[in-house]
Amino acid sequence: MLQKLTIETQRNQVEALRPLRPIGAVAAILRRQVLEAKGPMILYVAQNARRAEELSRLLRIFGGHEAAASFPRWDGLDADDMPATSLAAGQRMSVLRWLMNADKRPQLLATTAEALLRRVPARSVWRDMHLEYRVGDAFDPAQACERLEHLGYTFDERVDAPGEAAIRGRVVEIFPAAAPRPCRIETADGVIHSLRAYHPATQRTQEAIEHLIVDPAIEEVGKTPETVFDYLGDCRIIIEDGVDRRADDVLASLAEDENAAARAMTLTHAEWQTHLGPSLAAVVEAAQPDDPDAHVPAFALDAAPLDALCGFVEELRTQGYQFVLTGPSGQAMRLWSRRIARRLGISLDIAHCWKDVEAAGAEAALRFDAPIHAGFVDHAARRVVIALRDVAGQSVGAPSRRDAAFRRADEPLKIGDAVVHFDHGVAMLDGVETMQDGDSETEALRLRYHDDAILLVPFREIGFVWRYGGQDSEVALDRLTGDGWAAKRDRIVLETTRTAEAMLEAVRQRAKRRSDPIRPDPVLFERFCVGFPYELSAGQADAAADVAADLASGRPMDRLLCADVGFGKTEIALRAAAAACLAGRQAAIVAPTTVLARQHFETARKRFQRLGIGVAMLSRLQTPAEARSVKAGLADGTIHLLIATHAICAKDVAFADLALLVIDEEQRFGARHKTAMRNMAAQGHVLSMTATPIPRTLQAGFVGMTELSVIDTPPPRRLPVRTRHMPFDQERLADILAEEAARKGQSFVVCPRIEDLEPMAAALAACAPKLKVTTLHGDMSPAKADRAMLDFAAGKGDVLLATNIVESGLDVPNANTIVVFRPDLFGLSQLHQLRGRVGRGRRRGSLILMTDPGTALTEAARTRIRVLSQLTTLGSGFDISLRDLDLRGAGDLLGSDQAGHLQMIGVSLYRRVLERALAVAKGEEPPQDWRCDMGLSVPTAIPQDYLPEAELRIELAASLDRADTEDGLAALRAEVEDRFGALPAPLQAAFAVAQLRLRAQMLGIRKLDAGPRAVAATFTRHDADRLKRRVKPRKGEPLRWAELRLILDVSSDDPAQRLDNARALLERLS
Repeated sequence: MLQKLTIETQRNQVEALRPLRPIGAVAAILRRQVLEAKGPMILYVAQNARRAEELSRLLRIFGGHEAAASFPRWDGLDADDMPATSLAAGQRMSVLRWLMNADKRPQLLATTAEALLRRVPARSVWRDMHLEYRVGDAFDPAQACERLEHLGYTFDERVDAPGEAAIRGRVVEIFPAAAPRPCRIETADGVIHSLRAYHPATQRTQEAIEHLIVDPAIEEVGKTPETVFDYLGDCRIIIEDGVDRRADDVLASLAEDENAAARAMTLTHAEWQTHLGPSLAAVVEAAQPDDPDAHVPAFALDAAPLDALCGFVEELRTQGYQFVLTGPSGQAMRLWSRRIARRLGISLDIAHCWKDVEAAGAEAALRFDAPIHAGFVDHAARRVVIALRDVAGQSVGAPSRRDAAFRRADEPLKIGDAVVHFDHGVAMLDGVETMQDGDSETEALRLRYHDDAILLVPFREIGFVWRYGGQDSEVALDRLTGDGWAAKRDRIVLETTRTAEAMLEAVRQRAKRRSDPIRPDPVLFERFCVGFPYELSAGQADAAADVAADLASGRPMDRLLCADVGFGKTEIALRAAAAACLAGRQAAIVAPTTVLARQHFETARKRFQRLGIGVAMLSRLQTPAEARSVKAGLADGTIHLLIATHAICAKDVAFADLALLVIDEEQRFGARHKTAMRNMAAQGHVLSMTATPIPRTLQAGFVGMTELSVIDTPPPRRLPVRTRHMPFDQERLADILAEEAARKGQSFVVCPRIEDLEPMAAALAACAPKLKVTTLHGDMSPAKADRAMLDFAAGKGDVLLATNIVESGLDVPNANTIVVFRPDLFGLSQLHQLRGRVGRGRRRGSLILMTDPGTALTEAARTRIRVLSQLTTLGSGFDISLRDLDLRGAGDLLGSDQAGHLQMIGVSLYRRVLERALAVAKGEEPPQDWRCDMGLSVPTAIPQDYLPEAELRIELAASLDRADTEDGLAALRAEVEDRFGALPAPLQAAFAVAQLRLRAQMLGIRKLDAGPRAVAATFTRHDADRLKRRVKPRKGEPLRWAELRLILDVSSDDPAQRLDNARALLERLS
């Protein structure tokens, strides 16, 4: 208590800065009042890591690279002897190295209490703790290898994660632990010839760099650790309100930790006060009721966003406020800045840096291209900053996780696929051939219909063709002649409209329901959150905020949380349960297996015991007496949190006040059990969690029948699991398992059937007799199965030989290899779940799919294995489900038919029909379903000698057609040039035409023609009448209206000149 009084007394003597939110306003205050003043460096302690990182990022935008740095927390686990990830260690060591340079250190260091409380390596270690490379430097591969190993780098075949390196003759690849991208070093004759950054996922070169710094990938403290305060020396400390309480909670939690190493590596209360108190200069506090509001409204949520923005800005401009529009540079920024300037009747001057903003007059209106995501009002400087996202929504600069996830559903067209043409129906894509198209030849898709009828679709019409999806062997081809397809398509459109209306009615009815808001005690809830030993990922933080908002909304929550295996769904569930229990209510977390329930129970018991919350488990493992005791505690309210299996559905289970039901791995429960559980929480909140949602659940989230949160950011220490496919070979299996055991790791061997386990056990005994093998399957007694899994998770045994009972729930951080025998007998989502069992610790995991050489694979099995091998990136569980949706269909969401309309018209087309129907039912503007007809008489093509592979030409043609922004088109062009070289003239023309089409469609042009004597744009009657009032030919200008056409009379026989003329006409319109 004395320590807390000390900080409170100190706070009474320091300056109070306001407001605490939004973070942009904080950055503006620091930039103006603090950083501009000469004096010692500033240590800024934020409430959480996200605020610290965002503040640092904003200050670098305002003041340059050296204005600020962010120091992250140590993310290792002392109790498990697990070091920090390479990423966290690299970032921390990079900042410490920077702080060692007294002349060039940042003006401000933003961090958190957790990061400061951890001891760091002594300053004396920095004599030989980083590498620097420049073009022209001498390079010794052997010495580089030795130095990299000393700095904690691991050598791998593919360098795609921080802390990895590879040396291959003249080419060296390094992913510096503190860098955003890896670097490729090319050497010759012992000298560095080039340094080039490249993309870790695509491995494509991005740009040349002159200077590479390689910081340590490990943080070795040594025998004489120091603190961050020792590095800082004389500094001014600014803390956010609540930081002192946060530090108290962290230290209180560590005081109860039995691990001596964790306590030794953490500052004591006395040390914290000693370092913080004397240098405390200011506290950033929440705004007072009479303070002017610094927030900018969320205009994007308004029915008329532009009107709302303009009204807000005009009111402030009448008071002499400067107006700044900011956002990432690109097409959206250009479009919105023109619209806003036109609406306000002003011109927006370009500010090239923040100093230009500060130097402009008080009533200036400026456009500042920078990745600022939220606006703010700086009342002291009389400046209003509007971020593009404030008016255009989250899709600008960073698409929402939900939209981005569903956008990945469209797969490229491949020869041999079933496809669907909007006007002609379902066909097979047989290949590509040349056809006559007007005065020139062009490539076309060759579509084969019923009775081998052939339709050629030129590449320029590829937008009318989608993948059908599903199993090709089950596809019924349509007749090319007759009106059968049109009638079927139109009938489905009509029925889908009714389905959309029924869906929205279900959503409206759910919105009418009410529940008591859940608002836990903030101090106790924060104390619970401190018990989580990691920093929440960005996706986790967003999901936690979504759930907290739902619980406090006064409406029953029905949310689907989709996150890949190991991405942190459990922590979101525990925080939701803590909110309910700390509000005096009850919560239940239901898992599909006893093992998963047991692991949830152990985790929950440890986290909740400090808060006095009663936690119990209900499963088949308990005796009747134990089960009766648990049920009695639920009924009288003494048990606050229940962890259960299907046993929760028993008729004699009753809660005193159930507020929250969490269904983990919801895809593993049948409809009957889910209905029974939901009935228990009829007036409460439901959170469903899954890594690979079943198609119907996924589609329900897509259309809004349930709320959807997606965690697509992996934990820092997770690396993608390597996936390999090979025929079964006993010797290779032995080598794989022995190699893992030699690394002190563990392995899974999974068979599809119980009868496969005995022969596999015999094979393992023969080829790997030294390995300790444990067997596990569903016919074992519950107690024996539970013991086998828990023992293996505790490190007892080298190999767990099992059926797919291990598909979910078994968390074994030391397991890095999983071998699946006969993967053709598993489903796609099952295989992905099995892959998620490994790579959860510090090493990269491996999945080996071993097929039976004597069994021919079906086409469906080959497809599943191919998809799994392709989708290996972290977070691909969502993609797996989208492919499952593609292969199986979502069915009628309000009925039981799992095939439904999707089997008639295909997944991609059905999704578009449903999307349009939902928009119409909501009274919104439906997605644009027309295309500008381009008649520019410009030869375009993807030459075969440039791209010999037909499927690549099809993919590029489709990508050109479906690019929906100029920025996306530019990125596509850069990718093509990087992969295949400079564009030939016909392909350059194709990109130019695609760009013109995008601009024409934005202007409402239905047809754009260019010929030897003129360029003409054709509009609808409504658009033409509207434009005639605004676009009037000037005196002497060769521009005229002819009914619905705007004509620019300029002659040219040169195709390039025609493109320029078309651009001129569009520029005149915009």
